[in-house]
This record gives sequence, C-alpha cells and structure tokens, in this order.
Amino acid sequence: MDERVREHAEVLVDWSARVEAGDDVVLAVGPDAHELAVAVAEALGERGANLLATYSSGEITRAYLRAHDGEFDENPAHELTLVENADVYLSLGGGRNTSATADVPGKTRQAYSSARDEIREARMDTRWVSTVHPTRSLAQQANMAYEEYQDFAYDAILRDWEALAEEMGRMKDVLDEGSEVRLVSRGTDLTMNIEGRTAVNSAASVAYDSHNLPSGEVFTAPYATEGKVTFDVPMTLHGESVRNVRLEFEDGEVIDYDAEQGEDVLTEILETDAGARRLGELGIGMNRGIDRYTDNILFDEKMGDTIHLALGRAYDSNLPDGESGNDSAVHVDMITDVSEDSRLEVDGTVVQRNGRFRWEDGFE
Repeated sequence: MDERVREHAEVLVDWSARVEAGDDVVLAVGPDAHELAVAVAEALGERGANLLATYSSGEITRAYLRAHDGEFDENPAHELTLVENADVYLSLGGGRNTSATADVPGKTRQAYSSARDEIREARMDTRWVSTVHPTRSLAQQANMAYEEYQDFAYDAILRDWEALAEEMGRMKDVLDEGSEVRLVSRGTDLTMNIEGRTAVNSAASVAYDSHNLPSGEVFTAPYATEGKVTFDVPMTLHGESVRNVRLEFEDGEVIDYDAEQGEDVLTEILETDAGARRLGELGIGMNRGIDRYTDNILFDEKMGDTIHLALGRAYDSNLPDGESGNDSAVHVDMITDVSEDSRLEVDGTVVQRNGRFRWEDGFE
C-alpha cells in the first residue's frame, strides 16, 4: 500500500472527523476506494471505534432509480435509523464512472432527493466528512495520467492544515465583520448581503464546521442577491458537462439564466424547489495545493484564485442559533475564475484583486 493512503486515512480519522473510542461510525465506500477503506478501517480499529461499512456505487444508484416508478417512500426508517444513531459518517468517493447516473431522468432524481430530506438532515447532524480516493476514473476526468493525478490529490489532501486554518482565519474575520459583498469580474457584477452570518473557516475538520477533505475555503451564507454572475470553470453536474453558466438575480432569486452547454441540467436544478433559485453559499478558494481544474467540485471549489456560489441549501453553521437559512433539496456549487480582471469587495473595501488577498505579496 502506498504510504500516502495510510496518511490520508489518519488525517481523515484524526484531524477531520475527530474519531474517539466508542464512536459509532458509518463508512460509505465507493467501488474503487477499497484501499483507502482498508486503511480507514485499520485506523478506526486502532482507536476503538465501532465500524459499519456500506457500499456506495453510482451504478447501483442508476439501476435502482431507472427501475423505480418515481413514487419514493419518504425517509425510509431503516436508513434514517442507521444515520440517526451514527456519531460519525465518512464518505469515501471513488467510482468507476463519473457519469454513471447521467441517463437517470431529472424528475426521478428530484423526487428521490426530495423524499430523503430527513435522512440528509440526520447525516448532517453527525461528524460527517466526505473525501475521495484518487482513482483512474477521476484521473481520466481530470485529463491526467493516473500517477500524476495521485500526486495532485495528495498535494491537496496532505496539507499542514493548522497553518492553513490560521491563514484562512483572516478571511473569516473579514466576512464576519462585513455586511455586503460585491464580486466584479468578466461577465459578473453581483452584490450579496452577509450581515448576521458567520463564515466558516473550512480547514478540513469538524472542529471548524468543515466536512470535506481536501478543503481550503472560507464560506458563508449570502442573501438578498442582486446582479449577474458568470461561471466560467467547466463542471459536471448530474453526469453531464456544463459550460459557461450565466445567472441573473433580482430580490435574491434567479430571474434569468442560460448556459453554453448543459442548460437542461441547469433547468432541472433550478426547478427542484423554491430554494433552488436562491443562493445558499458564497465560498472563497484558498487551497493553493490545488493548482489546476479537474472537473471535480471537491477539489476545484477549494482552488486558490477561484470563488464559488451554490444554488440551494444554506448550511446551519453559517446561521445564528434559531434562524433558518435558504432551504432546498439541492446544494449545487458553480465556480468562477478570479485570477484576472476581478475584485472582491466587502463593504466597499477590496479584499481580493486578481486572486491575491490584501495581506499577500502581489496584491495591488
């Protein structure tokens, strides 16, 4: 076993999920994440946790959804009970086909997602963390050799997370103290209200309200969005390629949209429910260990010189106690490159220009 696999498992179990003796852990394993699952199981055993492993496959999901009549039972008790009784939920991505569910009808996907809202809420009440094992399918999607992709992935995952958390804390402070954010770049002039919100320093650990490994972003939950935004970073949504998305907002809601490619997927997302037309997240990428786009949102949204916005659900970690944010069955991130001809303002002060933060060398 590549020693980096064991390092990945140790970071996931110790830094990210903070697993302790006696924790009940659900481990959802993708088809080609077997090696990482073995290393994680070993780490969990050494720490005295209780392990239940499940198999998570895009091909299985496709077969089930295509065969189903679309009238799904709401929150099946056997799955809900499992998640409600878990302390930790670890998802190890690593499928054989990144487009395995591309031919599942959109209405079926929407119905399935909407029928599992309580399960989704229960999972998010655990110390959940999602990560991926570098696989050949992900390397192919990133247009990289497998060995090259392994190096790329581990450069992003095996970081000095404490040092990065300290750096990202500066951006969190700016957002926490701010009221209005304005993003200006090619095809974009967007304002968002963030007053009363709490930004998350997403340092790949539940201790920071962060649930992805790798991570490396600071995010908050905006509202009252006005203006237009263009997402120029290619992405795959629901197994289909989506390119050059444009959204226009008025009174916080999408009133017009188009896409150079994949507009049907965008329509499907926006029609999921009322909350799907509003923003749930503003995220600022700060992981400079990620140095190229790979068509994998887990990595791409954390990349330095990028900003991403998510349609749909807002995370409770950004909201004051007792306050509800934007609610939706979806949370779909889209990314814009801010390395050139761009600026990010908070209350009229430029905090990032052309990808550089005001405390970094090269900021002008």
